[in-house]
Amino acid sequence: MGGQACVFYGAAEFSRDLDLLILADEANLERLKAALADLEADRIAVPDLKSEFLDRGHAVHFRCQRPDVAGLRVDVMSAPRGVASFEELWERRTTIESDGETIDLLSAEDLATAKRTQRDKDWPMIRRLVEQDYFRWRDHGEEPDPGFWLRHLRTPDLLVSVAAEFPEAAREAAQTRPAVAAAIGGGSAEVQRLLVEEEACERAADAEYWRPLRQELEELRRGRRP
Repeated sequence: MGGQACVFYGAAEFSRDLDLLILADEANLERLKAALADLEADRIAVPDLKSEFLDRGHAVHFRCQRPDVAGLRVDVMSAPRGVASFEELWERRTTIESDGETIDLLSAEDLATAKRTQRDKDWPMIRRLVEQDYFRWRDHGEEPDPGFWLRHLRTPDLLVSVAAEFPEAAREAAQTRPAVAAAIGGGSAEVQRLLVEEEACERAADAEYWRPLRQELEELRRGRRP
């Protein structure tokens, strides 16, 4: 669900970490613990790998020690901010084959939504992810998904182009995204201003979301919570 997924979508060249979205029931957690033990993965921060923490939105962090994956960081979540339930995400997932292994990825749209954080590195990733999908359609004639592009494109000129090419989808998207309304009018400068404003709002929302979680982590570090 993180940078590795973006690599598979062609929106990144490299990621040092492996971010996993899991179903945090007890049986699945036991399977995950066995897999982490096989990787000789040590937890490197609070909280513990428990459903009570995962369900509240916390991430649990590990560092692998097994020689063939030494240093790999694995981050586990089950309820990131702003995305649907695990069951819905699973139904929409993208499944690929790589080196004979089946890999399940967040859908491109769910990945773009999950990346709307306060971290600087995530916003260029969203831009590349959506652009890659758009250019794949334009260059190879794949099935278009203008709704996805209109909801997530972060390049003003492309947003104006897509709004002009898919006017009905643009009118629908404009009801909830001011940048699309500006794109319908063809004003790239206004689109850019609204995209900057949109990003600032998402960063602020993410910071507010994590504020109580960070406080809880600090209390855990100080041993104030069981």
